[in-house]
Amino acid sequence: MSSGLDRLLGAKLPDPPEAARRGPFRAGAFTSPLHSERRAARVGAWLGAAFLVCFLTGLISHLIQNPPGWFSWPASPAWVYRVTQGLHVATGLAAIPLLLVKLWTVYPKLFEWPPAGSVSRAVSRLSVLVLVGACAMQLLTGLINLAEWYPWAFFFTTTHYWTGWLAIGAVAVHVGAKAPEIRRGLARRGSAGTAAGLTADQAADRAAVDVAAENQPVSRRAFVVAAGLGVGAVTLTTVGQSLSPLGAVSVLSPRVPGVGPQGLPVRQTAERARVTDVGAEYRLVVEGPDRLELTLADLAAFPQRTERLPITCVEGWSASATWTGVRLGDLLVAAGLPRDTEVTVESLQERGLYRKSTVAPPHAASSRTLLATGLNGAPLDPDHGYPLRLIAPNRPGVLQTKWVTKVAPA
Repeated sequence: MSSGLDRLLGAKLPDPPEAARRGPFRAGAFTSPLHSERRAARVGAWLGAAFLVCFLTGLISHLIQNPPGWFSWPASPAWVYRVTQGLHVATGLAAIPLLLVKLWTVYPKLFEWPPAGSVSRAVSRLSVLVLVGACAMQLLTGLINLAEWYPWAFFFTTTHYWTGWLAIGAVAVHVGAKAPEIRRGLARRGSAGTAAGLTADQAADRAAVDVAAENQPVSRRAFVVAAGLGVGAVTLTTVGQSLSPLGAVSVLSPRVPGVGPQGLPVRQTAERARVTDVGAEYRLVVEGPDRLELTLADLAAFPQRTERLPITCVEGWSASATWTGVRLGDLLVAAGLPRDTEVTVESLQERGLYRKSTVAPPHAASSRTLLATGLNGAPLDPDHGYPLRLIAPNRPGVLQTKWVTKVAPA
């Protein structure tokens, strides 16, 4: 069977007629030495590293929000998720110009002649289509998600997660299939012939290409500088949404720390959540052996704590704020539950994927986890969750439930 498959994949396809060799298919259509193995390999190395960082940080965020039984996420340090998710979005944005540069370096291969000389070559080209499609979709949908614009019918989070697996798998297959070319492209000039096993003629051809590149209208150095400036410009104009000192120059950031009610950005408003008429009848229910039903005055009678904690959105923006309220652990103890009880926190919000969130034992037991009634020295604004919201260290913002009305063992 194996030999039959080898014969099939090695079968030569008929050459297309020479008369069809027009436009980009004609001989010598692409003369720039910048479309070279060296450029493609080196840009590809940076792009591959960016995709790996995006995949790993995205996987962390997915596991925090959908934890399997074996996974546990700590409550401290409080800033870890802020770093990983900020890195995820910043690296994803930087990968967009990198992907465009990478495609520019290799697009002449789309027009090689004949288009597919064998079945194996045709299969290889189809695999590249999967690679480019998955990577482009991952970056494009991620960018659109930052603007909270969803011109599609599928659920972004699930699609983004599984496309991430497809993209990183396609990258791994591509690296394995192109390993010899990548090694040659990454080899240092002068040692590439011997290090990568090139013949003397092949090494001479590569040297000639490098010399020709120096005489092009756009030099190799200018090409590298332009690519670096593109990546730097995208990063500088967006990273301020999680790196506060750069907020003033990050003009393309969808949100900037310090801008919003009480100096904090908002994603879900009280109006959109339909929680705008909370009155004196409000009660917080804490289920347990000693069931509690608390008014805001009752909550004020508990010891009040103040914590400086960041809130981090899955879209990459984050900001630190000063929160005041009651420790979740104190309420659990008052209801006859251990401090490290895994609980579900429920919102007054009628609908929404995140109207309930689970607080795992490390966060429930943390002395920094609050049911907050105040923000930055004032009562909570409705858009920040008045009358009560959860704020726990080292968790995604979508799990920091607003407008809390009930706490119960999970």
